Amino acid sequence: MIVPMKKICLLVQDKSHDEALKKLRAAGVVHLEKRNAPLDSNSSALKRKTKVEDAISLIQDYKVPKTKSRESIEDEGPLSERREKPIGLHRGRRTEDIYGTDDESPYSVDAVTAKPRPYLPDMMNSLGEERKHIKEKEVAYGKEVSRIEGWGDFDPSIIEEISKTMPIYLYEMPPDAFSRMDKDFQYIKIKSDKSAVRILVPEKMIPGMTPFQLPQKSLSEYKKEIDKLNLDLQEVNTEIEHFADRRAALLKEMELVEYDIEFESAVAGLNKVEDIPEDFGLCWLTGYVPAEDVGIVKKVASENGWALSVDEPAETDEVVPTKLKNNKFVQLITPITGFLDINPGYREVDISPIFITFFCIFFAMLFGDAAYGLIISTMAIIGMILTLKNKKPVGTPLKMLLLLGALNTLWGVLTCSWFAMDTKYIPDFLKNISLSYISTAKTDDAIVSQNLQIFCFSLAVIHLVIAHIIVIFKCKSLKILGELGTIGMLLGMYNVVLFLIVSSDIRAIPLLPVSVYLIGGGFFLSFVFSPYEGNIFKSILSSFKNIITVVLGVVNVFSDIMSYIRLWAVGLAGAAIAQTINGMAGPMLGNFLIFAGILLLIFGHGLNMVLNVLSVLVHGVRLNTLEFSGHVGLTWSGTAYKPFKEKEIK
Repeated sequence: MIVPMKKICLLVQDKSHDEALKKLRAAGVVHLEKRNAPLDSNSSALKRKTKVEDAISLIQDYKVPKTKSRESIEDEGPLSERREKPIGLHRGRRTEDIYGTDDESPYSVDAVTAKPRPYLPDMMNSLGEERKHIKEKEVAYGKEVSRIEGWGDFDPSIIEEISKTMPIYLYEMPPDAFSRMDKDFQYIKIKSDKSAVRILVPEKMIPGMTPFQLPQKSLSEYKKEIDKLNLDLQEVNTEIEHFADRRAALLKEMELVEYDIEFESAVAGLNKVEDIPEDFGLCWLTGYVPAEDVGIVKKVASENGWALSVDEPAETDEVVPTKLKNNKFVQLITPITGFLDINPGYREVDISPIFITFFCIFFAMLFGDAAYGLIISTMAIIGMILTLKNKKPVGTPLKMLLLLGALNTLWGVLTCSWFAMDTKYIPDFLKNISLSYISTAKTDDAIVSQNLQIFCFSLAVIHLVIAHIIVIFKCKSLKILGELGTIGMLLGMYNVVLFLIVSSDIRAIPLLPVSVYLIGGGFFLSFVFSPYEGNIFKSILSSFKNIITVVLGVVNVFSDIMSYIRLWAVGLAGAAIAQTINGMAGPMLGNFLIFAGILLLIFGHGLNMVLNVLSVLVHGVRLNTLEFSGHVGLTWSGTAYKPFKEKEIK
């Protein structure tokens, strides 16, 4: 259910807007209407965010070391003593020494007597700047080495000293240019190779050439400097790596920064009342509040003397937030919709109950194996046990995982599918409890495939008809007849699809005359009444103007029903992959390669489960968010309700 919203407008004194926003945040029910107001470039929160982002990027490639237990830390002695221990780093620093540890009590004697801690991101970023400077210097020295190494190792200061009494200039030129020089020209050849000839001459001017610039240091000195820089770089990298265990602290700091930025954004989004003296300045903000929580805002406004207006959202308000309120079962779908970041629009319909019901069916059919379902259920149960053991509430994702695993197991039991094994290896009691209509253990494979196809198309019609029934309950005009027409086309096209796709020698499905009447009559009703806006003649004219789209609508009905065959096809593909894995591993299980066979089974079926998860995300979600949503008129263009409220940052 989509919770009704009210639009509010608050008027407060400009000089107390910070305090007003803090109290509004404490109330925690107002979704602020955002303005395109940029934050001040000198915002301290934005600067902190940049620092934290840079610090996190420094350690993103390092693994977090295992956390020491409190007992092991206490065994090392007091913090003051631990700081004096040699730690083996060139600079004599480690994160515990300069920033403490997460295990230290903030009220301990050691914490009180410790030196003030510098801001962690600043400290880390200084190392990042140092590393950057070292790398830049190393690159510059490397270029200089490449430039002068052809001259060999010499001391440039000696040449500079000689040049004071006798001019000496160095030139480097291609061999062909050297061969064209005047034979009477005086020079001393220093070195030559295929690429260049290096000479020493007493004259500065050689046509078309510039004297070689002397380096500041000799080649050997540069190489020693590079070696030293490499050592420095290793030491800095080691120090940076020691901050890997501070990732949690940085993420917490990022939460605090985002919290402050949210507040500053709210301040920037305030609208000032013009033409009022500065001392009496007023500002106002707008937002949305669930109708059931308006009383909270009224109480806060009354206590603080704010002016408050409450209205219904106008039709022109495009970004009215959507708050969904459903029972505990329907709320299990929130991990899926949250992962996909999709929300219905405020004036659209909430399909969450239909979404979760059919998604569970789609999941079971796409995975289609009882053994896989048991594995999923076991993972969910283990996760729940570990969560409860840590005295934490079991989250919705684990509950959803358990439900999906249980339904997958049920479908696998009914189809007698256990790791896609041949039914002759499956115990009789598992065969007996399977459903003959869809179980290859009791029925011929061809009949089972045909039955599953019929089931997919039947599921399609039920799913899509429900969509139009939802629209009918929302309609308050003759558009209802247009929806009934589409339902008629769905029912008629269902028989056409069975006749074209499922009918065979095993089971012949006739094309019923009633299907023609349903499609024809449904098309007529849809043509006349689907665009109805109070005038039938205008409605018919509108359909004629869009005749191509209207005709394609009939084709879309056919294609949408056909789209549900993917449930059978993808499930069949997953079973085929599992059978291939069994066929490859089977011969290994009866000889000395049994260990390799077991590994192949684990890896192969594990990979198949991953592929099945992707299939669910692609196909199972699609049928709800595209085919079904298209028929119900849902565009998923909504904005989630996110109230401006205080957050508990642990």
